[in-house]
Amino acid sequence: MDDLRERISRSLRREREAAGLSVSELARRAGVSKATVSQLESGSTGPSVETLWAIADALGLPFAAFVEERANVPTLIRADAHAGVPSAAAPYVATLVAACPPGARRDIYIIQAEPGEPRRSLPHHAGTTEHVVLISGRARIGPSETPEQLHPGDYISYPGDAPHVFEAEVPGTSAVLISELR
Repeated sequence: MDDLRERISRSLRREREAAGLSVSELARRAGVSKATVSQLESGSTGPSVETLWAIADALGLPFAAFVEERANVPTLIRADAHAGVPSAAAPYVATLVAACPPGARRDIYIIQAEPGEPRRSLPHHAGTTEHVVLISGRARIGPSETPEQLHPGDYISYPGDAPHVFEAEVPGTSAVLISELR
């Protein structure tokens, strides 16, 4: 229960701040007391289902946004392991590698890197996940302690709120990087 309480606490504060609402304003919109919202954000108490639904509705989010367990491990999909859905009308296959969770914000980058000093990143904001699809070249990407070697078409996701690295191993390495904040 403590893990769930902590997850709710983190998610509630993050989503309230992302919505630009004060504790008082969220409480008013949800029809709960300011003390209830404060206690939930501090993790000192657990919510009732009704309270959590009211807060989720006030923020325009699904209930799951507060209780969903965030995978905190890297996800790696190799280019030859893509299982897509083919088009009946064209030589086209769509492969979903990561769905956007409710309330998430995403920034998309094109990365161009050359061999040399690796790009070491300090942890970003809590709740950040990075997704990378390698387009060309070869690179070691992921958590600083356990980066994976990627080849063109490979996909990896990893916690961006922990130290991570992007190291090009051959000239002309490029990738699409999506930084997601939940």
